[in-house]
Amino acid sequence: MKGKDIQYVQYGCGFSNPEGWLNFDASPTLRIQRTPLIGSLLRSKLNVVFPGNIFYGDILKGLPVAENSIKGIYCSHVLEHLSFNDCKLAISNTYKYLQQDGIFRCVVPDIEIMARDYLKALDKQNFDASNDFIRSSLMGIENRPKGFKGFISSYYGNSHHLWMWDSHSLRSELIKAGFRSVRDCVFNDSTDEQFKLVEDESRFIGAVALEAIK
Repeated sequence: MKGKDIQYVQYGCGFSNPEGWLNFDASPTLRIQRTPLIGSLLRSKLNVVFPGNIFYGDILKGLPVAENSIKGIYCSHVLEHLSFNDCKLAISNTYKYLQQDGIFRCVVPDIEIMARDYLKALDKQNFDASNDFIRSSLMGIENRPKGFKGFISSYYGNSHHLWMWDSHSLRSELIKAGFRSVRDCVFNDSTDEQFKLVEDESRFIGAVALEAIK
């Protein structure tokens, strides 16, 4: 892997791949693509091809970076795809990788906003409000996957939200992990200019965005 001296990491990066950052994603498609021989054979059949500076890496299993070595870590719309305990593990691992005074910024959908919208819809006698709430939160399954392909896509695709957060609950987990100076943040308000390379303003809409310091 190139760029071992890079001190900024984002995980669950999707196709966000700025220079100056180590960009990791745990997509099964990426893993297949980077598998010798198999990846080259299936490349033409894959729906997407990840850029060369995106590496396969799972924050739960551990990233190939040294502990206490990273200045900044970023993840956007990632933690909600993890179970409650896996999210706690991801936060713990994030903490370990950061230098002292290192910055962690994370963005997740805000369950509080969704819940308040649900109640407002109920007050307006929208009797599809609960269905709309479940769909917007991506916590339910509208159609049960069928067949082998459906099972594989459901099991490995990880498109559903497994645990949802509001500012209070996510802040609490960050503090439990050892972070300090946890604050609500907004798009591009970090004192570290490097975060401007990874942040997307649209991802902050209807979301909890927190910054925490090790």
